[in-house]
Amino acid sequence: MTPHRHRHRRRYAACVVLSAAFALIGTQSHAATDPQHRPRPWHARHQADVGRQHSHLVRSGNRMTALTPGADSPGKDGGSDEAENSAEASAQFTEARTAPGVVAPGAYGAAWRQLQSMPHSDGDWSHVTRRPYDSDDPRYRDINSNSSGGAGYVTGRITGIAADDQGYVYAGGANGGVFRSRTGGGHWQPIADSLPSLSTGTLGLDHSGRLWYATGESNTGATSFVGTGVYVLADPRHGTFRPGDRVGGPELESTVIHALRFAGDSVWAATSRGVWSHSTKDLSGPWTLEFAPNPAYLPGGSLASDPAAPYKNIANDIAVDPKDPAKVVLAVGWRGGDTYNGLYSKQNGTWQRLSSLGDLPSGSADVGNVTFAAAADGSRLYAVDQSPAQMNSNPDSGLKGVYVSKSGSPTGPWTQIADYPKLKASGSALQTAGYMPGIQSWYNQFLQVDPADPDHVYLGLEEVYETKNGGTSWITPGPYWNFTFPCWSVAPAKRTGDCFPTTHSDQHAVAVGRYHGRTWVYVGNDGGIYRRPLNGAVDSGGHAKDWQSLADGTIDTLQYYSVGIGRDRTYGGVSVTGGLQDNGQSMLRGRDRVMGSNFGGDGADTITDPANGCNIAQEYVYLDMWVTQDCGVNNGAWSTDPAKATEYEVAPPDKDLGGAGARFIAPIAADAKNTGTWIAGGRHVWVQNKGFAIRSGTEWKNVFDLGDGHVATAVAASGGRVYVAWCGPCNNQGFTRGIAVGNADGTGWHQLALPVNGTVPNRYLSAFETDPADPQHVFLAVNGFSRAWTEGPGAGVGHVFESRNGGADWTDISANLPDVPADSVRLLPDGGLALGTDLAVFHRAPDSGQWEVLGRALPTTAALQVRLGPDGRLYAATHGRGIWSFDVRSLEGRRD
Repeated sequence: MTPHRHRHRRRYAACVVLSAAFALIGTQSHAATDPQHRPRPWHARHQADVGRQHSHLVRSGNRMTALTPGADSPGKDGGSDEAENSAEASAQFTEARTAPGVVAPGAYGAAWRQLQSMPHSDGDWSHVTRRPYDSDDPRYRDINSNSSGGAGYVTGRITGIAADDQGYVYAGGANGGVFRSRTGGGHWQPIADSLPSLSTGTLGLDHSGRLWYATGESNTGATSFVGTGVYVLADPRHGTFRPGDRVGGPELESTVIHALRFAGDSVWAATSRGVWSHSTKDLSGPWTLEFAPNPAYLPGGSLASDPAAPYKNIANDIAVDPKDPAKVVLAVGWRGGDTYNGLYSKQNGTWQRLSSLGDLPSGSADVGNVTFAAAADGSRLYAVDQSPAQMNSNPDSGLKGVYVSKSGSPTGPWTQIADYPKLKASGSALQTAGYMPGIQSWYNQFLQVDPADPDHVYLGLEEVYETKNGGTSWITPGPYWNFTFPCWSVAPAKRTGDCFPTTHSDQHAVAVGRYHGRTWVYVGNDGGIYRRPLNGAVDSGGHAKDWQSLADGTIDTLQYYSVGIGRDRTYGGVSVTGGLQDNGQSMLRGRDRVMGSNFGGDGADTITDPANGCNIAQEYVYLDMWVTQDCGVNNGAWSTDPAKATEYEVAPPDKDLGGAGARFIAPIAADAKNTGTWIAGGRHVWVQNKGFAIRSGTEWKNVFDLGDGHVATAVAASGGRVYVAWCGPCNNQGFTRGIAVGNADGTGWHQLALPVNGTVPNRYLSAFETDPADPQHVFLAVNGFSRAWTEGPGAGVGHVFESRNGGADWTDISANLPDVPADSVRLLPDGGLALGTDLAVFHRAPDSGQWEVLGRALPTTAALQVRLGPDGRLYAATHGRGIWSFDVRSLEGRRD
């Protein structure tokens, strides 16, 4: 789900983009007619492509799924999110961890508890990316960059924010834990790293100043991880979270928590398994299930193993009547639509669906993802609603509207104060058919009322919107990007032309706080955390003049899919690059104090030349590969002279088939013995032999067809011997997987026999590693959980397997590993193994049968890829805490 691009912009990742517009004066809300000021030509084409693809999906009824805890959605979810990114990325990330069935609650918790008792190897991890990351770095303005868009310094997705009146700000990363600032933002310190889950649902300060941390990311995008419950920190200004700070028992383990709301002496939690409550005075004792519309689908219920179970009890928010805390309204429903969707209140002791609320929809077709926000004095209550019906029929937006209850009561009457055309006309950058404000309202939502003015409201969708008159008119202080505005220019000397900086797109969290006598609004999105004065200044187009990024390098929540390392021939040392969710490709040169972004959109897999770190192949998504041989350095000269571009699109033909031709994050690799031979996996296995000198997608050769409905999940090659893992269907309904083996020249290809109940489990095959001394010697990493947790056919056991005869036979070498998804495996120079998993990086010494945790100081987060650098270090691309490295030479000579 982070970064913007022109043509690649929406590559950001599994997120959703919202845009809101407010009534503006002037003409800056529209693209300039002067060619000098137009955005890069591929930006407009790309958004038009998104619109066309979305329209096709709506007409065809295609299902796009995205819910962290579970399976493929039982209903149609084809619509208003960006099909090629958000929903597909979410679904595929989940599939790898859940197929072929449904994962029972407690899986991650059990693995974490086992992890605590395991030995560690000697040595500490070093944090490579703990430094500012400039998405507008003027060094990297080649054709596929997002630089000059206006987002400035970025980090990974922020999904929870809390702030007080003394300058203390708390920011929760999507899978990075909680960070604290004592200076109104910046100079961040992690305060939750000892917890089992660093996935943030929401953060909140109660009336006594305690910080509540709900784990389990608060959206239905599956690049998020489920959580282990709710934690309370009594002294957030000085303390750190500990596992013993959990509220209640295990009731909320393995859930997604969308919202916490305080009512009297109780706290209410809207989760993916219904609405729960707990005392705020006595934190012991279990949580109470207040309402689940379909309890048979809950864990322990008669339909708990049904593939639809994760979608049958989703709660999004809770509204409390300020005049009577006993009066509570629940917003319940799956964003893709279900008969239980609706707004509920307790009447005569039972929860009943509400109706006749005024303009606010109450029918199941139009109640989807709903967010509430109340005025401090109780005089106003606001709501934003995403409509499943609209999402499945309107190619432009899924936003039903924004509403106000002028009585402050959640039962209304409600009046509509905005819809997506009104926001589009108020300064939004989202003017393209198929991609308008609220297109990702299932994923991007926040509301915040000014504590001192009940008519002053901030709304977050893909963009940030603001009204100061209760919704009569709106402006867009935080547009999606600046590319569509006449003030924009690619000129590096002006950074973003004459436009003011904006926020990163895709809004998730908001809070108001004070520092040094000033009141600030803080927003969290796919690019991190930003602030501006609560009553800030705007230009003639209604765009803010005063956004400030707080991603100063001390907060690293970057969500990497990949990492590449090569020698830096210019500055010495190594260059480190990696593909990121919604934040393009980062580039860290040997002497850099600030990272730059040389490719935009979503960064996926990457190939980097170990001998020259400026030779880089980067995948956007769906095998849309690009290559550069100068690190992507460019001053934007290509915009007037196309011959000066040094980034080239070299995608193999499966890219044009989208999800039918390749996974969202599709595997690419260079031959371990010949960096000039590359393998790319979609439906077909593609090989090219020009290395980084490739300039066209036509230079790939199709060497094998994996079969209709099959797409590659992992590729590896050594000395011309190629291994390809695939799945299809890849979700839990009919899941199948396999391995194809052959030669890079197209000969000898065949499918390996992998019976469903054989040694290799019927789960997602995530990575290979080949022995450079023997291409018949290969290792395999397997994702998901074993049959102890996964209810599905052939789930099996084990996470790491070894073959010494080219895959004809496999041996389970998982031994004492925790039962946790395995993502990447690497053979070390001394013959040991390193394994990246969703919780930690593990090490097995040569000739040992047992695993240990590799080193210390690495946060508990998912290491999606581990790779060796030419400097003797192992690099881990974590999906939530940046890139880390470990000196594996310290392990050499160890034998068990």
